Amino acid sequence: MGSLFLLLLCFTEWAFAATVYFTANLTWAEHSVAGVQREIILTNGQYPGPELRLNQGDDVYFDVYNGCPFNVTVHFHGIEQIGTPWSDGVPGLSQRPIESNSEFRYHWKADQYGAYWYHAHHRGQLEDGLYGPIYIAPSRSVTKPFSLITSNDTDLQAMIDAEENTSPLLLSDWRILTSEQIWNAEEASGIDALCANALLINGKGSVTCFSQAEIDSLTTPDQRAALGNESLTDIACFPPDIGQGDYTHNLSALLPTMFYGCTPSQGSQQVINVDPECQYISLDLTSAAGLLKLTFSIDEHFMWVYAIDGRYIEPVEVNAITIANGNRYSVLVPADQTPGDYTVRMVSGSGQQILNTTGIFHYQAPDQLNRPSNPWITLTGGNATADTDFFDDNQVVPYPAIAPSTDVAATYILTISRFNASYRWTLGNSSYDLELEESQPLLFNQTAIPSDLIVRTDNDTWVDLIIQVDSPAQPAHPIHKHSNKHFVIGYGLGTFSWSSVAEAMQFIPGSFNLVNPRSGTLLPP
Repeated sequence: MGSLFLLLLCFTEWAFAATVYFTANLTWAEHSVAGVQREIILTNGQYPGPELRLNQGDDVYFDVYNGCPFNVTVHFHGIEQIGTPWSDGVPGLSQRPIESNSEFRYHWKADQYGAYWYHAHHRGQLEDGLYGPIYIAPSRSVTKPFSLITSNDTDLQAMIDAEENTSPLLLSDWRILTSEQIWNAEEASGIDALCANALLINGKGSVTCFSQAEIDSLTTPDQRAALGNESLTDIACFPPDIGQGDYTHNLSALLPTMFYGCTPSQGSQQVINVDPECQYISLDLTSAAGLLKLTFSIDEHFMWVYAIDGRYIEPVEVNAITIANGNRYSVLVPADQTPGDYTVRMVSGSGQQILNTTGIFHYQAPDQLNRPSNPWITLTGGNATADTDFFDDNQVVPYPAIAPSTDVAATYILTISRFNASYRWTLGNSSYDLELEESQPLLFNQTAIPSDLIVRTDNDTWVDLIIQVDSPAQPAHPIHKHSNKHFVIGYGLGTFSWSSVAEAMQFIPGSFNLVNPRSGTLLPP
């Protein structure tokens, strides 16, 4: 009987798996974003790209037809690509770029569950609009964490139903200039372009301008300390001569709207429709931002964060979440307030700029609110009330917890710093030349890339990567590892002065977690 049960269970799991074909026709065309026309990459004629919705175990064929006048690739962010590294979408590493008027088939297995996304991985084309959401429904064998929120069967079923019908929210910053225009201006000026023009929710938003008096009143004490005698620009961003390091600059080569020149425009607004008969709705918050951390909240509603980067966690109740580039937070929102329209707020969570957008959390019922909703956060990402609870990434407990090995085969200490220019960065003593994206992939030619750009490891071993930020005047650095995930086992301020984690733990054991660490990381500024 036991063998029969196992056989039936196996059959049940595989019965949900399917072969899924998805076609992405990429075109380069004029499109209005945030109320401003510019050329962007459209996927099947739309921006953002359409959702790829899967079941865990599905076999995925993702066909890309490149109708753009330049090379492209597509990366599936967070997908481990076990056994299919050639489908990871990194030019120069796992594939050659897809040339104009050419096609390429990606093939991979949806072994994981949860929220992911696909996006451009050639040059800066992410900022030209090539991205879309992926959701992989978990198999029945995956244990959900909702019983940690409630033991009520009705509530539990409502949470399960909400997850099954989860909706993607792609959160992003946006620039009026194309990625190529920005890159050319950075090379000509020597300046790191750290400002955006708008924030978007599912590609919807507007360009909002403040008066200089409003900007000055919103400037935070930390910003004032860094600005000295200067002020934020008219796009509420740090001027180009602040925080760029001791390098040669040519400010005259900067283009309008990069740091100065705010012209308001009116775009569409994201509306989240809420059925009041549903107890909860689930949202997958994905940061597709190229520059800024983004802080998200819904007026007068709290959120249960139940998964991060496609893995369940012990649920945490919060009012606001700051999300780094590429990260995904799955949240349950109780639909238990007076029917009406509540403002969805998203603001810059990065110190170099004040920027915001709004959406609407709309109950599909007669409006009984008859007043503006009350915010949890301010325009600068601070708490609007004493009761505002912000999500703390450092307190995340995975569900179930997975402990990393303490048997480490190698330790690499990598230092983040600028490299010979304000706009170039390094994790060591050199920087990846963009021309290498056009070369024969490293996957097929082990000598295709200079050795000082490669960290070589042995299969079936554990490796510690220690990331050191060499100076305080840096933006935050989200670190994303392709293929299998990594654990964040420790963090701290100052210089890491030990040769290994094992040695450091003898002196600062409280700075490490080898019991239930989370995956993914954001280095603090």
